[in-house]
Amino acid sequence: MLKVFRSSVDWNPSAVVALATSADGSQVAAARADGSLEIWLISPGSVSWHCQLIIHGDPNSRVSSLVWCQFGARGGSTVGRLFSSSINGSVSEWDVLSLKQKAVLDSIGVSIWQIAAEPFNDLQLNVKQEPKLYDNGHASPSSSSGIDEVENSGSDNDNDNNTNAVELHEDNDTENTRLAMACDDGCVRIYCISEFEKLTYKRTLPRVSGRTLSVTWSPDASRIYSGSSDGFIRCWDAELAHEIYRITAGLGGLGSGSDLCIWSLIALRCGTVVSADSSGTVQFWDSQFGTLLQAHSYHKGDVNALAASPGHKRVYSAGSDGQVILYKLSSDAVGSGDGYFMPEAIKKWIYVGYARVHTHDVRALTIAVPISHEDMPPEKKVKRPRGWEKPLDFSYHKWARLGWPMLISGGDDTKLFVYSAKEFTKFSPHDICPAPQRTPLQLVQKTVSNQTPLLLVQASHWLDIYCVRLKNGAVSDNSHGPSGGLATTDLVARVKCKASRRIICSTISSSGTSFAYSDRVKPNLFELKRSKLEKGSWTVNKRQLPRKLPFAHCMVFNSDSSWLLLAGNDRKIYVVDVGSVALVHVFIPRSKDEAEELPPSEPPITKMFTSMDGKWLASVNCFGDVYIFNLWSLRQHWFISRLGGASVMAGGVTPRDSSILIISTSSNQVYAFDVESKQMGDLSMRHTFSLPRRYQEFPGEVIGLSFQPSTSSSSVIVYSPRAMCLINFGIPVDRDDDTDLGTDLGLTSRKLHNNGVLKRKLKEIGCRRCSIVAKFPHEDLDLGTL
Repeated sequence: MLKVFRSSVDWNPSAVVALATSADGSQVAAARADGSLEIWLISPGSVSWHCQLIIHGDPNSRVSSLVWCQFGARGGSTVGRLFSSSINGSVSEWDVLSLKQKAVLDSIGVSIWQIAAEPFNDLQLNVKQEPKLYDNGHASPSSSSGIDEVENSGSDNDNDNNTNAVELHEDNDTENTRLAMACDDGCVRIYCISEFEKLTYKRTLPRVSGRTLSVTWSPDASRIYSGSSDGFIRCWDAELAHEIYRITAGLGGLGSGSDLCIWSLIALRCGTVVSADSSGTVQFWDSQFGTLLQAHSYHKGDVNALAASPGHKRVYSAGSDGQVILYKLSSDAVGSGDGYFMPEAIKKWIYVGYARVHTHDVRALTIAVPISHEDMPPEKKVKRPRGWEKPLDFSYHKWARLGWPMLISGGDDTKLFVYSAKEFTKFSPHDICPAPQRTPLQLVQKTVSNQTPLLLVQASHWLDIYCVRLKNGAVSDNSHGPSGGLATTDLVARVKCKASRRIICSTISSSGTSFAYSDRVKPNLFELKRSKLEKGSWTVNKRQLPRKLPFAHCMVFNSDSSWLLLAGNDRKIYVVDVGSVALVHVFIPRSKDEAEELPPSEPPITKMFTSMDGKWLASVNCFGDVYIFNLWSLRQHWFISRLGGASVMAGGVTPRDSSILIISTSSNQVYAFDVESKQMGDLSMRHTFSLPRRYQEFPGEVIGLSFQPSTSSSSVIVYSPRAMCLINFGIPVDRDDDTDLGTDLGLTSRKLHNNGVLKRKLKEIGCRRCSIVAKFPHEDLDLGTL
């Protein structure tokens, strides 16, 4: 029986204000209202999305827009550069390799509502296009068969290669990408992105009445479209900076006049401009003449965001009513014939359907094609055990296929949902963020203060330390963990940081005498002890750390609480003596043998685990590489490259054997490593790629491992935001399961060095059939025995 206590914890979920997709379509960036930015992706072989890394930005900077543009000599980088605009008028670049937010443009004095990067396509540069005989929403007779006839059709040719109606430009400026900024003073400012950190000013378009709220480029980057708070959509010549025409958006919708705000614009390759406004109307315009093609008013509030499928045949809108609506380019023509006034058919944009899974305003939409690998279907049908409850059926796996575009939405309810862009109305959206911004908790069971358990709770701007009292008394080493009943908590101490900062990471020592945290400026160390003057009270004293220490992405104490280890934002690991508060050593993670005086070149460390004997430190960077350090000799011991291309989600060193490292990846694979002998453990050599399939697909993605503190225990709890699974490594594998175990060790095991004789530390260790032992509220989960 698992008992959970409740306390006043500040979970502080933060709204999603902007989304952007990387240049290669494999990653999605989500900016939140608290100033943080998350990178989401699907690892090879993964069963769902996972948050690969988090960049803690300025909490006072309100992000208004996000753009991930390709940069370099026209396609030199597949990841590109990520920029955001803020309400305070500044522009920042988010460095995903160093986990930093860097200001590239100081405040221009007015708010920036939206930024847009000029489009570029590597495949069509310097390629001569056919003449544009049919454009601007008109159908080409020769290409009418390429339009999707039926929704949910498997033969849908909705991709970026259908561009025969577009004439792409050849820009002489082959090194700089232009950014257009919609500003609060009614101007559109254009800056160039260069190899230097700062943006280069190029020109400003003439000021208009009202505030410019939205901006976008034409597919050939020759025109800029802007929408403002006066209800007008303006078309500008990008080179000459003069207005070509303007559109009164209120004519086709529900709003009118100066009360109408144009919140979003997109320009399609078929020659159509789509607008979304505050009246709840989505309108389709002819980009050549500015005439209205269609208008749809299905939203019950402001339409905040628009997105288009890769082939530009589908358009999605999202608004303050929580709806995400699909519009499709239909093959049914408005009119056709041989008359003088209508030489060709005009295509219709029709309403297809909607999904409403968000409970609050939907702020952002984006399209991604993230899956780079998918599992082969099973050769034989798996027989499901009989039961009263219907087995789980994950519809997400039915439409998440190789090369299929996905629509992602985010909003004020802090949720991120993924939809099938091709089969939008057939399958339900997938919630990839069931527990956003989890509050870190750390429990110390046996402290020096009368063996009193202490619980550290990290909030946004403060730390809480609770004294945990079990009603059933203390728990012995032979028990199955602290689950003997309800627990009561008493607040021992609360430490606050400055309001302008945000706590990134925190930790408490195993003795309960010290705890630490780091914000965006510096790390902080505190001493905790019982007060001798007043019974039941505690005192907190701040310790002065060395001044040269940078702020940390991760921190942890060693087993005897004598050292504090910090993973700094400068990619180094600092070892600080807690007693003397002196710097003991600095580790520089290396993937290969290099000179010690060389600067750090590896990605930042975001996770660290220590062994109970105090000898080993396992550190993991934000992309999944593992570095093993020997704390006794103060040297790097081993390097493990990322496991199957997946990110490391959780890990730990077993209390039973301090040289056995257990790691779980984003693909829900569990690995065991023999650190002492620098090789994969016996368990992983035989069964890593043969874990029960239902374990690999159990609800949610693994986010943590929990070991029982007893040195005689051989089990580990693997948990996700939705479920928990108990794996007992001390029970041999059932013979009945051996027939399902594969013999292919995969690429990961072949990369490891197998020099020497494998130690028999895991000889008797197996993986029994995993079972769900607990489930979270509001989730009807019953996986039975896996």
